[in-house]
Amino acid sequence: MKLLRYGPSGREKPGLLDANGQIRDLSALVPDIGGDTISPAGLKRLSEIDPSTLPAVEGNPRLGPCVSGLQKILCIGLNYSDHAAETGAEPPEEPIVFAKALNALCGPNDDVELPRGSKALDWEVELAVIIGSRTKYVSKDEAMDHVAGFAVMNDISERDFQTKRSGQWTKGKSHDTFGPLGPWLVTRDEVGDPHNLEMWLDVNGERRQTGNSNTLIFDVPTVVSYLSQFMTLMPGDVISTGTPPGVGMGMKPPVYLKEGDRMTLSIQGLGEQSQVVVPA
Repeated sequence: MKLLRYGPSGREKPGLLDANGQIRDLSALVPDIGGDTISPAGLKRLSEIDPSTLPAVEGNPRLGPCVSGLQKILCIGLNYSDHAAETGAEPPEEPIVFAKALNALCGPNDDVELPRGSKALDWEVELAVIIGSRTKYVSKDEAMDHVAGFAVMNDISERDFQTKRSGQWTKGKSHDTFGPLGPWLVTRDEVGDPHNLEMWLDVNGERRQTGNSNTLIFDVPTVVSYLSQFMTLMPGDVISTGTPPGVGMGMKPPVYLKEGDRMTLSIQGLGEQSQVVVPA
């Protein structure tokens, strides 16, 4: 299934995308996409519904973040071997973990803000894992049972804030709109193997990133299990698993986003995003 949230920011309704690409309204059946809705039992109930019996949503509504009610956005740094190579970094021995503030979350096609004083705004297409059930001290063998599905995330980063302003990476990752998520949550059964997905990102129509999740250093079960040793993962929590090569910071010389630039990005089977950079 492809689950989504549509409507004005802060007033999104739950929906699903049927096999013909038509948005269907789920609001009579579930309160939102998150919590019990994306639990194993909740997804099973939704899978038994004939989408053609649901009301069709007319027009082309705004899409919000594809999940709600989350408590955390966790990210894994330098998790693609080819991206680590482009930055000149040694592959990490353990996952590098940082967080995005929840205010960074936005819809897949919402504008991305250029923060005041920003000189190094960068892009990162990433495979996002969405947790479906309470996850604590799980093994790698059990980890995928706790995953509801996957989505596209653009891990927008301000590199000067991230690397030159002292402290940890969070301040370069957490500005409003720095976490476009969606267009939809694709359930685990429909994705199949998440470790062989093509991914790409363009800036103003020019290809910047091309990669495949098969170069992940720490795969999805490893990351979920690892994080669950340090904190409890809750339904709706998002884990952004890292980016392939081609980020602006890695170019020689570095190239960064400016006002009016458009990013377009996609991961195989998970849909496409598009954002325009606007001043904060």
